[in-house]
Amino acid sequence: MTARILVVDDEQSMLDFLRLLLEEIGYQVSTASSVEEGRTEIRESSFDLVLCDIIMPDGNGLDLLREIKQQDSRVSVIMMTAYTSTKTAIEAMRRGAYDYVSKPFDVEELKVVIQKALEKAELVDENFYLRRELEEKYRFSNIIGRSRPMQEIFELIERVSRTNSTVLLEGESGTGKELIARAIHYESPRSSHRFLSVNCGALPENLLESELFGHERGSFTGAVREKKGLFREANRGTLLLDEISEMTPAMQVKLLRALQEKKIRMVGGSTEEPVDVRIIAATNQDLRQLTEQGEFREDLYYRINVIPIRLPPLRRRREDIPLLVDFFIKKCSTGLGIEPRKISVEAMRILESYHWPGNVRELENVIERALALAQGDTLGADDLPAQILEPAPPIGEAPSLPAEGMNLEQYLDDIRKQLMAEALDRATGVQTQAAEVLGMSFRSFRYYAKKMGLTSSGGFPAAESGD
Repeated sequence: MTARILVVDDEQSMLDFLRLLLEEIGYQVSTASSVEEGRTEIRESSFDLVLCDIIMPDGNGLDLLREIKQQDSRVSVIMMTAYTSTKTAIEAMRRGAYDYVSKPFDVEELKVVIQKALEKAELVDENFYLRRELEEKYRFSNIIGRSRPMQEIFELIERVSRTNSTVLLEGESGTGKELIARAIHYESPRSSHRFLSVNCGALPENLLESELFGHERGSFTGAVREKKGLFREANRGTLLLDEISEMTPAMQVKLLRALQEKKIRMVGGSTEEPVDVRIIAATNQDLRQLTEQGEFREDLYYRINVIPIRLPPLRRRREDIPLLVDFFIKKCSTGLGIEPRKISVEAMRILESYHWPGNVRELENVIERALALAQGDTLGADDLPAQILEPAPPIGEAPSLPAEGMNLEQYLDDIRKQLMAEALDRATGVQTQAAEVLGMSFRSFRYYAKKMGLTSSGGFPAAESGD
């Protein structure tokens, strides 16, 4: 799209010269010969760039600059003057001018300045619409859920978002912890600043420290340039520490200090820098139990567990499944470039009765697969994958081997996870009692519960005592 430029100058010869020059390059140009004409132009039309003289008979170009920025801060403004003054230049930049050129100016240099100003304006414009799109996408009102557990979470998000308090999101894998974290951010006063996230279990300790706090150039082998770190990049915004339970003890100490002092020190640095970051931590483990077992620092646990939010597994909010299916059919159809399909009553019944060990993430994958492979206009039971059609049999009923064969290990894992989850619910979250129901040792039950990120309907599996 052709950039629109407004030139404001009281010299007609300058207006004519700049119009010819800019139109020859390919820009769409309007002119104004006074401050008042400039005001009229910016009120009646929109521009990507304004070239404005400072000294004019009916006013000061710096006043017009202020009005332009008040109307639309994304417009780039280049100030021009024949009277070079460092003080004037500083004032122009303070009021938001992109640059400042002195008359007579070098034509080629002016072209470069204009090009760079327009590139910056385009980037700012793109970021503005991207941010607005993200804000709309992650409003909590767009999160699917009419079940009572989800309604309670929505009400809590509304209250939490208005504060700067640290939030701890707990829930099985695939329950939407990052989605909730983003909703909290975009509903908060920090929404105009950055939301960043890091998976604490995906990086070794030394790299995680650098990722969070940054590093000085030359602080270790491979540090060829300075790195800001996520705490500094998310300043005045929100930082999600995903899978915080995987953080090593040494990193837990460093994180605790940063949260307590609200200051960070770069790797290899000698000074501390204040930061203003809202922390949201997320985990699929029971941090309280890990704390009691000495595997997670108690002081850090209480530092991040200011406002806990526990996300229910999909099997505990089955009334949301039809809404989610409808949403994912529309979303995945758009991604696949196909018309949205309907879903049969039988297929929906199967989806509603499945235990969903992978939660909402697994449901989305199932819908996408079904849409990609379906032949007809309606998704039927035959379009669903085998593990959905053949749920784990009741205890004592041996399955028959399908003609096409099966993944035995996956099948056994699914059965184990389903039965352990049911045992936890029956034991109201007490692992020792759930282990007894299944005839398992507590150590073995605890190992698989941690591996699978299991929770009970009433919350997370408690410690051995269950109090």
